[in-house]
Amino acid sequence: MFQIKSVTGIVLATVLGAGLIGASAVQARELSYAMGFPPGSDSDVAGRKYAERVEELTDGDLSVKVYALSLLNFAETPGGVSDGMADIGYVLTPYFPQEFPHMNLLAESSMLLHLQDEKVRGREGYAYVGAMAEFVFLNCPECQQDMAKQNQVMTANAGSSQYGLTCTRKVTTMDELKGARLRVAGSHWSRWAEAFGAVPVTLSSNEAAEALSQGVVDCVVISAPELTNLGLFEHVSDITMAIPGGIFAGTAITNMNRDVWQSLSEDHRQAMLRAGSEIAAEIPFVYHAREEKVLQRIQDEEGARLHEPTPELMASVRDFVEKDIDRMAEYYKTERGVANSEQMIADFREILGRWVELVQDVETVEDLSGLYWDEVYSRIDVKTHGM
Repeated sequence: MFQIKSVTGIVLATVLGAGLIGASAVQARELSYAMGFPPGSDSDVAGRKYAERVEELTDGDLSVKVYALSLLNFAETPGGVSDGMADIGYVLTPYFPQEFPHMNLLAESSMLLHLQDEKVRGREGYAYVGAMAEFVFLNCPECQQDMAKQNQVMTANAGSSQYGLTCTRKVTTMDELKGARLRVAGSHWSRWAEAFGAVPVTLSSNEAAEALSQGVVDCVVISAPELTNLGLFEHVSDITMAIPGGIFAGTAITNMNRDVWQSLSEDHRQAMLRAGSEIAAEIPFVYHAREEKVLQRIQDEEGARLHEPTPELMASVRDFVEKDIDRMAEYYKTERGVANSEQMIADFREILGRWVELVQDVETVEDLSGLYWDEVYSRIDVKTHGM
């Protein structure tokens, strides 16, 4: 303790103290954002745009530092966000079937896109991501409860372009599919593989290149842009994008640590959702935009061959999807504890059909993010969401 004995000293101390308090009050709070994709990938680029938008929308009160494959990998991300090792994480929910059963039921229904109107082609990710957002945020309290149990709050979802077979040999017929070892990223693709006599192999995306190069798998079921994002280019010789179809939709792209979310002001939560709606649009838009370019590049640079499945195989795939929806609902009810699985799928199919129509006029990423904001994110109540 000390005493200030002059009026001048008192005034000076008061001014300095006020200055320090003011400096502390305006200092930006930095949030860490962990993702399992490497630096320079599409998701890393989208993450850095997201960070810029968070800072803009909060007038510099919040900043975000993106850790691309340097803080947590995909397998570590949910636990790291729950424990506070990262404030925000790029969570792939299908990797964790026990933790996120309700969202995963919808994510693993993405082969329903085979049963939609043909006008969804080339816009699969736009429509499915929007439908997922509407259902999970506004119609699925159980989805939010699953997140809360993991000490997380979902603030955006995202998805890819269509998933296909990227292989070391040609696979276009039922005979060629039999016995093929396929790296898959969801139980729906595992069931599809088994139904056609193939062998599903579960590996992290970070292990896919090594698995192909060492012959552990014959194909990786993945979207075309991931060929560059995950370093698969030199290992793939044959591609059949029309099967199995569906998209990777189980991406809670900016899941926040619940304690961190609750410590934010309502204005800052609103800003995080606004930025979330933009990265939610950025990912599927970029994936669809890059698909054709990536496929052309791998043909030009690596001599890869593009194939179409036989009509017989394609018809069998659609038949599989029709039957698998009922099997999936029963499985999630008995094995994952999703009591209302049939109703969830029925309600979601109606929402998905509406989103197929909604995305028809989308031409730019701004169109898509505006659609997501108007239809979903602006309707989330920041007073109660995640609280």
